Amino acid sequence: MNESAYASLRGNVSFLGRLLGETIAAAEGQPFLDLVEQIRRLSKSAREGSAGAREELQGVLQNLGNEQLVPVARAFSQFLNLANIADQHHNVSRGADPLLSASRSLATGIGELLEEGVATDAVVAAVRDLRIELVLTAHPTEITRRTLIHKHGEIGRCLAQLELDGLTGRERERLHLRLRELLAQIWFGDDFRVERPTPVDEAKWGFAVVEDSLWRAVPEFLRRLDRALYDSCGVQLPLDISPVSFVSWMGGDRDGNPNVTARVTAEVMLLSRWQAADLYLADVMQLVEELSMTRCSDALRQLAGGAHEPYRVVLRRLRELLRHTRAAIEAELAGEIPPEGEILHSVDQLWQPLHACYQSLLECGMQIIADGALLDLLRRVRCFGVHLVRHDVRQDSARHTQALSELTTWLGLGDYAAWDEEQRRAFLLRELAGRRPLVPLQWQPSAEVQEVLDTCAVVAGQPPQALGAYVISMARQASDVLAVHLLLREAGCGHNLAVAPLFETLDDLSRAQEVVRALLQDNWYRGHIRGQLMVMIGYSDSAKDAGVLAAAWAQYRAQEELLQVCGDYDTRLTLFHGRGGTIGRGGAPAREALLSQPPGSLRNGLRVTEQGEMIRAKLGWTSMAVKTLALYTGAICRANLLTPPAPRAQWRELMSSLADESCEAYRAVVRREPDFVAYFRHATPEQELGKLPLGSRPARRAGSGGIESLRAIPWIFAWSQNRLILPAWLGAGAALRRALDRGQGDMLREMVAIWPFFATRLAMLEMVFAKADAGISAYYDECLVPAELRRIGAALRQQLAGDTATVLEIAGRPQLLADEPWISESLRLRNIYIEPLNMLQAELLQRNRQAPEPVLERAIMVTIAGVAAGMRNTG
Repeated sequence: MNESAYASLRGNVSFLGRLLGETIAAAEGQPFLDLVEQIRRLSKSAREGSAGAREELQGVLQNLGNEQLVPVARAFSQFLNLANIADQHHNVSRGADPLLSASRSLATGIGELLEEGVATDAVVAAVRDLRIELVLTAHPTEITRRTLIHKHGEIGRCLAQLELDGLTGRERERLHLRLRELLAQIWFGDDFRVERPTPVDEAKWGFAVVEDSLWRAVPEFLRRLDRALYDSCGVQLPLDISPVSFVSWMGGDRDGNPNVTARVTAEVMLLSRWQAADLYLADVMQLVEELSMTRCSDALRQLAGGAHEPYRVVLRRLRELLRHTRAAIEAELAGEIPPEGEILHSVDQLWQPLHACYQSLLECGMQIIADGALLDLLRRVRCFGVHLVRHDVRQDSARHTQALSELTTWLGLGDYAAWDEEQRRAFLLRELAGRRPLVPLQWQPSAEVQEVLDTCAVVAGQPPQALGAYVISMARQASDVLAVHLLLREAGCGHNLAVAPLFETLDDLSRAQEVVRALLQDNWYRGHIRGQLMVMIGYSDSAKDAGVLAAAWAQYRAQEELLQVCGDYDTRLTLFHGRGGTIGRGGAPAREALLSQPPGSLRNGLRVTEQGEMIRAKLGWTSMAVKTLALYTGAICRANLLTPPAPRAQWRELMSSLADESCEAYRAVVRREPDFVAYFRHATPEQELGKLPLGSRPARRAGSGGIESLRAIPWIFAWSQNRLILPAWLGAGAALRRALDRGQGDMLREMVAIWPFFATRLAMLEMVFAKADAGISAYYDECLVPAELRRIGAALRQQLAGDTATVLEIAGRPQLLADEPWISESLRLRNIYIEPLNMLQAELLQRNRQAPEPVLERAIMVTIAGVAAGMRNTG
C-alpha cells in the first residue's frame, strides 16, 4: 500500500472515531466519554507492553457498574464497526492503490496472460466461457441487523462523497451533519434483533443484497470486463453473455434446520420471483420515461403496431406484464386467487421486447442510447432471469434413508435402512429403470417423512430455471445419491435437476472418488445425468473432524481424484466449494484460494458459497461486489490458461505425512483429551452463543451434545472470541515441526516457493497466528476455567507459541506478517479496541455464570458482536 493511501484510510478512521466520541459525549455525558478514553489509553499502553497498564485496565473493567457495562461495550464495538466501514471504503475509493481497482485488476490480469504467451483467441475464449456461480447462504454468525447494515452503507457513501473534488463548504458541512445523524441513529438504536430471524427473513435479507448491490454491480462489472477485453484483445463481449449467476440456500437449506419446511421453500421461491419482477419494473419504468425516440427499425415498428413512439409502446406492454405478475404473486402469497392475465414465466418474455428495442436503436444510429440503461437491463435479464436467484435444496442423507425405510417396510419389502449398500443400490436402480410408481396413494408416512416428500413435491412443481441443485449432506454411498433421484421422480420431477453429494468428513472425502465411480459405472445413471455432474466439497466439517491441514490435503486430493474419475467417463465435473470466511472453514483471499486449487478444477467454472458476514464484506456494496467479481474472473482465467503446477511426487509424500501427523495431533486433543469438552465450554462463550438471536438454524445437530454435534460455524466462532482460534491451527504446526526435525526444511521451503496450495496454507497459518492472542486466552482461563482444567489451556498456548516459531522458521521471517505491513498495522490498531472487549467479555461471562441477569446477557451480546467486528472473518 502506498503511504498516501494509508494516510487517507488512517484519516477516515480517526475522523469517524472523533465523530463517534462527540455522539457518545452528547448522549451519555463527558464523564462517560472520559471513562471510555481512559480504557482506550490503558489498552494502548498494555498492548505496548506495560504490565501496570494491563492490571489497571482489568481493575477499571471489573469495577464497572451494571449501568455502564452495555454503553462501554457498545462504544468499543461501534468504533470497530466504523473502522471496518473505513477499511471497506478504502478498498474501493479513489484514493486507494490503483492496483486494487476492478478495472485495473481486469486489464492487468488479461495483459499479464498475453505477456506470458497465452494466445489472444484463448484469452477471449476463456472470458466467454467464464462461469461464476455464487451461492448465498444464511449465516448463524451474521450478527448485524439489516437496519444497521443500511446505516453502515450510508456512512460509506458519505465518505465517498467527501473524497470528491470541488465540494463547497456548505456541501462538506451537510455531509458531516449526515454522518453525525447516522451515528446518533446507531447509538440510540438497538444493535440486535429481539427474536431469531425466520428462514423467510433470511431469504429477504439475501434478496436485499441483490437489490441494494448486485443489481447494479453485475452490469457495471460486465462494462469493465468488456472494456478490458476490447482494449487488450480488440473483441467485445457477446450481448447475451452471462458469466455470473447467483444461487440461494436461504429458505432451501433444511439440513439440521427444522424451521425450513416445504411451505417455507415454496414461499421463498415466490418471494424471489416477486423481487425480480419489482426490480425489472423499476428499470422498465425508467426506460419508458427516456426512450421517447420516434425513429425505429421496421421490425420494431411492426411490433409496436405503427405507433408514433414505438419504444414506449413496446416497453409499456412489458411494464403492464410486470405489474400484473407482481400482483398475481402477491395474491398467491396471501392465499387468494390470482387475477387473470399473462404473467412473467420465461426469460424470453423479457428478452425479446428489450432486444428488439436494442437492435432497432443500433440500426437507426443510436448506439449511445442502446448501450446505456437498456444494455444494463439486458445483461440483468441474462444474469437474474425470472427468479432473481436460483434455489438449492439441501437435506441430510439420513432423512432420505428414513423415508425409504418407512416406505419399503410398509410395502412389505423389508427395511431399506437395514440393507447393505449392494442391496440398496440394486433396489434403487431397479425402481429407477422401471416405469411404475413406487409410492402408493393410501400410504400415510410419519410427519418427518411427509416433510421430505413435500419438499420433493415443491421441487417437482418448479420450472428448471428456478432451481440450482439438490445437495445431499453427509453423503457416504452411491445409494445416497440414487435415493434422491428416486424420491424426486416419485414426486413427478420431470426435469434433470443436479443432485450433488456433499463430502464433508475426512473419511467421506477419501472415499468420494469411489462413490462417484460406482455411480458412473451404471448405465442408467450416466444416461440420466447426460455428461454433467456436480459434487460439493465440504470445508467446515472436514476441518472440524481432522484439523485444518489434514482437511485441506483431503480436499485437494478428493478434487484431483474426482476430476480423474469423471475424465474416465467423459463427464464434465462442476466442483461446488462449501467454504466459509474463516481459515478454519476453508477461507482465504479469493485470488490465492482459487490459484491454489488442483489443476483443472476450475475448467467448468466456479461454484462457491458466500456466507453471511462475508456476503456483506465482499458483495454488500456495489463497488465491493464489482471488485470481488473482477478478482474471481482474473484468478479463474489464470488458473485455466496457465495451469498451476501439480505437486511433485516427493511433495505429495511429505504432504501425506504432514496430513496424517497433523490429524493425529489434532484428534489427540479434541477427541482423546477427556476434559477437552469441559474446557471448551468453560473457556469460550459457546454456551452463550446458543442464546443469541443470530440465525434460524439451531447451533447444534441432534445428538449427544458433544463436539461432534456442534456445528462447524459456532465451533469456530466460539474459539475466535477468546482469541485462541484453535480450529484454524491445531495440529498443523506440530506436523511441520516434525518435518523440520527430520531435516525436510529445504523441501518445505521449496513447496512454499513453487506450489500455490502449500504456500497458501502457510500464509493462512501466519494470518491466524497474527490474530490469535495467548495473553487474552489466558485471561479467559483465569476468569472462567476451573483450576483443574487450566492445564489444557496452558498446553495449547505453549503449542501456539511453538507453532508460530515453526511457521516463521519455514518462511524465513523474523516476525509474523513481515511482508504485509498494512495488515499488521491494521491488526495492531484494532487490538487496542478488541482487547477491552475481550477482557470485559471474560468478566461478564464470569458474573453471568454465577448470577445471570438480563443486563449481563445483553452486554455479553454486545462484546460478542464487537469482537466479531474486530476479527472480521469470524465464521
